[in-house]
Amino acid sequence: MAKDIEASGPEAGEFSAKDYTDPPPAPLIDAEELTKWSLYRAVIAEFIATLLFLYITVATVIGHSRQNAADQCNGVGILGIAWAFGGMIFILVYCTAGISGGHINPAVTFGLFLARKVSLVRAVLYIIAQCLGAICGVGLVKAFQSAYYVRYGGGANAMSAGYSKGTGLAAEIIGTFVLVYTVFSATDPKRSARDSHVPVLAPLPIGFAVFMVHLATIPITGTGINPARSLGAAVIFNEHSAWKDHWIFWVGPLIGAAIAAAYYTSTSSGPAPPSSALSGAAPKSAGRREGGPLKV
Repeated sequence: MAKDIEASGPEAGEFSAKDYTDPPPAPLIDAEELTKWSLYRAVIAEFIATLLFLYITVATVIGHSRQNAADQCNGVGILGIAWAFGGMIFILVYCTAGISGGHINPAVTFGLFLARKVSLVRAVLYIIAQCLGAICGVGLVKAFQSAYYVRYGGGANAMSAGYSKGTGLAAEIIGTFVLVYTVFSATDPKRSARDSHVPVLAPLPIGFAVFMVHLATIPITGTGINPARSLGAAVIFNEHSAWKDHWIFWVGPLIGAAIAAAYYTSTSSGPAPPSSALSGAAPKSAGRREGGPLKV
């Protein structure tokens, strides 16, 4: 059972001080960061992680389309595609959290920047690395499955028939909000102050959020919620259908990330709630690790 925080004041449950340390806000522009190897190591990690993410997920989409074309009972289906996206995020966030923070998504980086978790310098370099990694990852899929890649749409995001652009934009905003808010919640210092297992388990809810959002929005937009994922597929496929509504897959995720950052920062201020009975560790301080809030 968790140790309770010492209370003071006339009533039990009234807390005079926080049992954790708020991480200091990242500077807007940190020129000194450019002289540190840790920044470039993190940028490389974001590039490689996004490359692997796009390679596995787009290959899954192409493989499903190929099998489904021959037999509609074949292939992994929407459920399998959702698992591929969510599972890869879980794996890659777990692997890269200690190096870069495990963003793997410009929308996540943008949201963390707005919440002052990363500097502008780091955010810009991360987004560039993520976009380049996505392009290279989809390029590998095309190199290995050239004929099938072109035949089955290259894994590019596009609006499905019967849905308006407004519906697609709303789906991307809501889906990205779910993802980015989950990132904030899973890495909240108040939680890790009470349970040492929270940082280790953080990739699980993040990956599961990606899985659930894909189940809901694959039929609408093919699910973007990651501008790098959409850009990489569009650049390599490079057909009109991939670029026609491409703006939706940037505007929607960035708006969703901004709303999530605003909501999190407005609701996370103030004293921490009492310790949960499910918590297994005594309160401790938590600080910001380079690259973002996630520490595994």
